[in-house]
Amino acid sequence: MNYGFFRAAAASLELKPADPDFNKEEIKKAIARAEENGARLLVTPELSVTGYTCADLFFTSALLSSAQRALCDIADFTRGRNICIVLGVPVRYKNSLYNCAAVIKDGCIKGFVPKIHIANYNEFYEKRWFASGAQLESAVTVSVCGRDVQMGNMLFDLGSGAVLGIELCEDLWVPQPPSGSLALAGANIIANLSASDEYVSKAGYRKELVSNQSARCVAAYVYAGASVFESTTDLLFGGARFIAENGAILAEGERFLRKTDIVYADIDIEKLTALRLKNTSFENGAALPVVPAQVENESNSLEYRFVDAHPFVPADDEKRRERCTEILAIQAGALAKRLEHIGSGGCVVGISGGLDSTLALLVAVRAAKLAGKEAADVLGVTMPGFGTTGRTYNNSLKLMKCLGVTALEVDIKEACLEHMKNIGHDPNDHDVTYENTQARERTQVLFDLANKHGKLLVGTGDLSELAMGWCTYNGDHMSMYGVNASVPKTLVRYLVEYAAGASDESTAAVLYDILDTPVSPELLPPDKNGDIAQKTEENIGPYELHDFFLYNFIRFGFSKEKLVFLAQKAFKDAYRPETVKKWADVFFKRFFISQFKRSCVPDSPKVGSVSLSPRGDWRMPSDASFNAFLK
Repeated sequence: MNYGFFRAAAASLELKPADPDFNKEEIKKAIARAEENGARLLVTPELSVTGYTCADLFFTSALLSSAQRALCDIADFTRGRNICIVLGVPVRYKNSLYNCAAVIKDGCIKGFVPKIHIANYNEFYEKRWFASGAQLESAVTVSVCGRDVQMGNMLFDLGSGAVLGIELCEDLWVPQPPSGSLALAGANIIANLSASDEYVSKAGYRKELVSNQSARCVAAYVYAGASVFESTTDLLFGGARFIAENGAILAEGERFLRKTDIVYADIDIEKLTALRLKNTSFENGAALPVVPAQVENESNSLEYRFVDAHPFVPADDEKRRERCTEILAIQAGALAKRLEHIGSGGCVVGISGGLDSTLALLVAVRAAKLAGKEAADVLGVTMPGFGTTGRTYNNSLKLMKCLGVTALEVDIKEACLEHMKNIGHDPNDHDVTYENTQARERTQVLFDLANKHGKLLVGTGDLSELAMGWCTYNGDHMSMYGVNASVPKTLVRYLVEYAAGASDESTAAVLYDILDTPVSPELLPPDKNGDIAQKTEENIGPYELHDFFLYNFIRFGFSKEKLVFLAQKAFKDAYRPETVKKWADVFFKRFFISQFKRSCVPDSPKVGSVSLSPRGDWRMPSDASFNAFLK
């Protein structure tokens, strides 16, 4: 299966201006190479058959006739090939010449799309030679290669859900690019045949244009620019090439190469469709003719696509720091607003010595300051239970002291034993009742302390725990405000690490030790060495895998099979394929049976593109079946 992926390619070409016979041979070589590398779409630069810089030679019958013969020869060359080609070529119609993109599949010219916005300023003089396609009120018929071909605004169905729309160079640079209308009409791949010359600072702006337009159109954007082999009478062209997808640059070609070069990317058509379906502002636009140009696309190895194993966490250090700064600001700002609104005297936070409660405490201290309060107005409560280890207990006390919060210790063991006695539960039976007794006792203590001191109880649970249902219903599942509820476990770690890097030496030492502590609810007794015995990821699986499944399932609705396919590529050096499949099953089962916990969670701020708040991003029946999602 190809799981909705479609491989596209963008080429810069070695050519000779005004020599279609030479250029067609280079184009044929590029076609053969692109097909060999599994591309199903190849986009070439503007006027690639003739060269963009032919100037008044475009008025000569020799050049136009040679260009048409070359086009016919290239079309014949594609016969029997499983690839769609987009070429730049001048096309004569009645009294005018048009700068067109020719779409060719399997020996047939499927259509011509003319350039709409004709550049005629500074170094550009295109109106001297070409008419605008906007003059054509509807598609017209031109005779090429012994057959009639439609020329006008149209889309091309490439199969496998891929629909191609085309704009040429200047069309992208205007306030309202044609690609916007093409996308609303159904195009999810936009090709741009370009001849954009180089000068200082232009390259970065060009790249941003491509990236931003792909994001605006929720589409893939395949940009192929003219190469250094164009005439250098006044300008130099660099052969810029990009393939973008919804704002992300998937592939970028090196400029100024003195050879034909092709970049490839595997576009996720299913992902684009999912994003459009969820964005109800992305409505259908005016219908355009759709021309069939289908290619076979049965499988895809994702050779030309990077799959991010940690989609919640930027790999770049600077971007990760920016992300952490932004998230902490959102968390603290939201909590400060709630404190001010209810006139609270401060916060109550349960401190376990684990990552989640550490992050919640760091946020609470920041929020208190924003609300004009002191760190001492934050009441940190550590509640040793049957599974508490010396390491986490001591780190709780040290952290509260370092941050200057008011610290309180409440040992819950005796209360839990009394409760188990009251309900007739044997404390030697370390089952779910034994575990949840502690979680609910802690929550009761925290709520009552919040009432006693006129403070707001801040929840500590994170997004990953909500997704997996790894929380005790009406225990740590409940609070008065949950600051971590849309922060996944893989990101919690980096937020704490970021805070450590900005802290004094003693605080940083505690935070780094917490970062090195295994993730655990500590509800079962320690091992014989006094270390943590109950390790979360040994029970429910690696959080990095579950966060990967969560992000791609919630954002794009991918099937289990596609999630496994992607995860096996992303984690190929970390997990065996059967291990990935095993935890994917666990993810779906736990995600579905745990919805009832998510249906009644406290208020919390959204910090990223994925949230499970029943009031915002995610609504589903608490008793929905998971059968269709596991098959």
